[in-house]
Amino acid sequence: MRAMIEGYYKAGWEVRLLTMNTLRHPVSEAELKKAYAYIKVDSFSVDNRLKPLATFKNFLFSSQPNHAERFFHPAFAAKLEEVIKEFKPEAVQLESIYLATYLPQIKSNGNPVTILRLHNVEYQVWQRLAVQVTNPFKRFYLKNLAERIKKFEKKIWQQFDLLVPITEEDAAIVKREGIKTETVIIPFGIDTDSTIVNRNKEQWATYHIGAMDWLPNVEAIDWFLKEVWPAVQKMHPELKFYFAGRNMPEKLKEINIPNAVCAGEVPDADAFIADKKILIVPLKAGGGIRVKILEAMAKGKIIISTAVGMQGIEAVPGIHYLLAETSAEFVDAISWVLEHKTDAEAIAGNATRLIKAKYSTVELMKLLTEKVSSFIRNN
Repeated sequence: MRAMIEGYYKAGWEVRLLTMNTLRHPVSEAELKKAYAYIKVDSFSVDNRLKPLATFKNFLFSSQPNHAERFFHPAFAAKLEEVIKEFKPEAVQLESIYLATYLPQIKSNGNPVTILRLHNVEYQVWQRLAVQVTNPFKRFYLKNLAERIKKFEKKIWQQFDLLVPITEEDAAIVKREGIKTETVIIPFGIDTDSTIVNRNKEQWATYHIGAMDWLPNVEAIDWFLKEVWPAVQKMHPELKFYFAGRNMPEKLKEINIPNAVCAGEVPDADAFIADKKILIVPLKAGGGIRVKILEAMAKGKIIISTAVGMQGIEAVPGIHYLLAETSAEFVDAISWVLEHKTDAEAIAGNATRLIKAKYSTVELMKLLTEKVSSFIRNN
């Protein structure tokens, strides 16, 4: 989202940010002002935490997914109207499908062009999670939730002027569902000019970094530590695996596995990955695009990932990364990298060149701003 905001601003647009500051991921006013000193920012605090009773009522009595209800607050709707009336935007971009519940407030105040950025296809994430869980009650709930999210998404996609998916796969799903809304695919952009790679600092160690309050990441790391890492250690007893992320579960913080190091939430992600060479992405569920993979590719890291992890990235297995799905395949891929370092470096180099060619922020924002400008002229 920050890259998108900076992209509009650098393209010459006047940008204003209204952020829903949730109790789950709170950000201080000082941090926001520091991060976005170049634009005006409005922050509005909302309590959208999961509440068991509200979740149960939603399951029994509502056709809407619980997520959509959790993100709607009348006070935030009033603040949104206030900001729109003051700023008078020509276009409003939402960064979550669940904020679409505020479309009436947006459209009734000047009828600006409405843009929805699809970070992923939400129902796909929950469908995949439902397959992964073993608890029958949890599986039933997740399947039901996925169906309700799917109905919600299909309805909402039709209400926007422009959809901005970040992957070809997500755009294809939208089209397959019969949605006629115009789309423009804008993947996550990398500022390739400012990317710094320091080969002297790198060690041949494995790592993973990602938000650990997102269930697919937790499931992936738990599986890797139990099913893959013991076999890796037998073959490469000196190799280390470092993993980090915000809101790290206690069960992962307290692990006692040789050479597996939990760093918890790190203050600087770039500093955490700077001295580590091999990114491990054992993701089995999820959707959208993995920003950390793109950043790692730009920095010349070697990626070992599942197909789900690489979804949305125009990378070819064996050319830009190593594909692994099973525990045995992850073990083999890690061993191959350690035993063929020159060839592995060549794959990492291919990945870096791919990022520069396909994921440059400047070129992507030029495409998006031209599309939005066209909508504004014809609105």
